Amino acid sequence: MTNTIRNLYCVGRNYREHAAELGNAVPDSPMLFMKPVHALTVMDGSEISVPGNRGDVHYEAELVIHIGRTYERGIRVDELVDRYALGLDLTLRDVQSELKKKGQPWLAAKGFLGSAPIGPFRPFPGMASLGVQLFTLSKNGVEVQKGCITDMIFSLQTIVDYCAEHYGLGEGDLIYTGTPAGVGPVADGDRFELRMGEEAAGECVIRLR
Repeated sequence: MTNTIRNLYCVGRNYREHAAELGNAVPDSPMLFMKPVHALTVMDGSEISVPGNRGDVHYEAELVIHIGRTYERGIRVDELVDRYALGLDLTLRDVQSELKKKGQPWLAAKGFLGSAPIGPFRPFPGMASLGVQLFTLSKNGVEVQKGCITDMIFSLQTIVDYCAEHYGLGEGDLIYTGTPAGVGPVADGDRFELRMGEEAAGECVIRLR
């Protein structure tokens, strides 16, 4: 999969309730960070190993869009995005807190190997159709997160326009579009299941090494 992906953008604090639960201010414009493509790993029911000796690991469920063509000014999301998936933005939360205090980049907290699990891609149905669907994350059979793109602070259109203007955007890029409220810590052996509406959209077991 990674040989077809170019850049891996992530949007922070794109749901108000999530920003509030971590005590963060709501940004005035999309807050972007990146993960290495090597962070991607497939959520196919297998185990995913991540660091367990650097403080809490937190799960964050997100809608992920795949850019299907080179961005052109004025292009609509429905023309630009060809596929989407659900994924997890795994975060070393204690590491991130220390980095924030020091004003340092988040790479160590966000970009470690295995930090971007992702479910199978499916054709992008268009904004109108996607906007009426809920995505959910369950941990060990209990729903812990629920979101919809209509709850985003910055719309998909705003996000792609901002990415393109400031950093460039083209075929093969992925964007993790932000997480709703309900993030929390991962314990060794936790099973995570993503769903889009009633359809399964990826699952895995997290192992802390």
